[in-house]
Amino acid sequence: MAMQKVNSLFLNSTGKDVNPDLDIERKNPSFDVERLTNILDGGAENTRIRRAVDTWLQKDPEFSKENQYFRTQNERYEDAVRRSFYLEKKMNEMKWAEDGPERKYCFRALNGHLAFNVHQVFLKSILGLGTDEQIAKWGPLAEKFYISGTYAQTELGHGTYLRGLETTATFDVATQEFILNTPSISAMKWWPGELGRTATHAVVFAQLYLKEKSYGMHPFMLQIRSLLDHSPMPGVTVGDIGPKMSFENVDNGFLLLKNVRVPRENMLSRFSQVLPDGQYRKQGSDKINYLTMMVIRTQILEYEVVPLLMKACTIAVRYSVVRRQSELKPGDPEAKILDYQTQQQKLLPQLATAYALFFVCGYLQEVFDKGYRETKEGKFDMLPELHALTSGLKVIATDYSSAGAEVCRRACGGHGYSLLSGLPTLCTKLVASCTYEGENTVLLLQTARFLIKCFGAAINGKPLPPSVAYLSSENLGKCRAKEKRDFLNPDVYADAYRQRAFRMLRKAANKLQMLVQSGIAQYDAWNRCSVQLAQAAMAHSHYIVVEKFVEALERFGQEAGIQRILKHLCDLFALHGIHSEMGGFMQDGYLSTEQTAMVTESYLDLLAIIRRDAVPLVDAFDFSDGNLNSALGCYDGRVYERLYEWAKKSPTNQQGNQIFKTYLKPLFQNALSKL
Repeated sequence: MAMQKVNSLFLNSTGKDVNPDLDIERKNPSFDVERLTNILDGGAENTRIRRAVDTWLQKDPEFSKENQYFRTQNERYEDAVRRSFYLEKKMNEMKWAEDGPERKYCFRALNGHLAFNVHQVFLKSILGLGTDEQIAKWGPLAEKFYISGTYAQTELGHGTYLRGLETTATFDVATQEFILNTPSISAMKWWPGELGRTATHAVVFAQLYLKEKSYGMHPFMLQIRSLLDHSPMPGVTVGDIGPKMSFENVDNGFLLLKNVRVPRENMLSRFSQVLPDGQYRKQGSDKINYLTMMVIRTQILEYEVVPLLMKACTIAVRYSVVRRQSELKPGDPEAKILDYQTQQQKLLPQLATAYALFFVCGYLQEVFDKGYRETKEGKFDMLPELHALTSGLKVIATDYSSAGAEVCRRACGGHGYSLLSGLPTLCTKLVASCTYEGENTVLLLQTARFLIKCFGAAINGKPLPPSVAYLSSENLGKCRAKEKRDFLNPDVYADAYRQRAFRMLRKAANKLQMLVQSGIAQYDAWNRCSVQLAQAAMAHSHYIVVEKFVEALERFGQEAGIQRILKHLCDLFALHGIHSEMGGFMQDGYLSTEQTAMVTESYLDLLAIIRRDAVPLVDAFDFSDGNLNSALGCYDGRVYERLYEWAKKSPTNQQGNQIFKTYLKPLFQNALSKL
């Protein structure tokens, strides 16, 4: 089936019915919208493929998202399973490569509407942690869906703290088997997706015991359901954990194990193995157990988190030029709410954040690709830095995106509460991302441990990984800005972020050292410093995002329009951060009172500048109407008509009113003789 070329407005409602308030916003943008879309896609050819894939998906009724907001949890799950198998069949008919762009765009467009997402994590665990023999045995079965897998790490009583996991795997030398147990209620696996109703196999993480000695957490391949009738295997208790906030398409589950035996070959052993005599052999870093998590964190930022913030911005910005309210100038018609500075101050920083996170995701993917290649070659030097980067950037991306989507939802007033707006669904998915694949506070403290080690290395003159090289640089002292336009100089605000990160880490490190030297135990001292350490890790991550956005600007020196608008966004992202967290930048007098006023003025000036391009900037994200699935955010701006059209499809408008007959009618009849 050939992919046909389509224009930038594919399958969007266009033409004479476009709301004139929205249509006029698209006249004379200051930059080439199509070119910016190409940049976001990684090239014009990628844009063409993505649009063709999206058009193909939307023309097939099997992928329709129509009426999804009216469906039950069970219906959403069954739809997702059916749609996933149908998609796989169609992609195979198209002969799309397993690692080709078409498949990637399919999964991105249908995110939240497919099953077997954790099956991919299961497969990556086999490929990343298994030996060549194990990959050859289980890999093809998982790739062809002959077995369905899940990734069983999180427990009822433990999540991000992997060393606290209670599930055990004890080696029996006599039988050459591992005996797996969940010895307490808190040890049961809880939350893994596809575990509840679907999976036949699981990669289970458990504490390895050899001759009554613990060797820490290790991954094991375990069959949990029969391939004949899907019944639980002996010793296995498994089920669904019930309703949760969002993710109705996923069957998150629980798993209890009682003396479940698996052969010695079922421990995924690329980096550690148990010999037949019970001896333990290890290769590489302890951080290797985090490898799968690093893969997941890198991918969810690029394919799930940042696109959801982009969608929220698209919906809220488009709605804000259609919605009119109150008089801006006495006697004039009601104004577009985006013309109010307060609305601009809500939405435009979120738009800048979406672009900032897009560029830092590209940087993270480059670092991850290099680190992953080295790990596969048996080199583990990059793992500590990679773990710290994926942890810190996961925090800042999910934290800022979830908060930003909620700002967008509130900015849409009452209609933002309607599921038909699409915004509540985006918000709940993003809020959940702050916890899954690593709880954000715990991740910040893991990043902080890496930073403390690097700070000590810098003091001793040792070389540092690239992401923390600034810890060896000189302290710049005070901010050198003289007037408000100086704060539009990337060097000025990048220095401010770098110095804030350095100062906050230094203070936390000095306090930690002081407490330890006073005789306080290291663990207690760490706990007493943990708030400051988490703040320092956040400041470091924020600096990385600003730094990588600034570096990205250099790539577009020959494209004046693109570079100008991206610089405006970079400036706004940076100044919004300073404006919002002014106290941290004023520490040690780095910013003076006069300079904080300059920051505020420059920040507010940028709102009016970017407001003129707000709609083209969200149009550049190039979400089709079907992909957005929002009554407020469609390309044509027919907000009120679409809300009414969609509301009429509610099942409650199509069924009899039993409540009236049972409870209300007897009461209402009393009024008939009196009215």
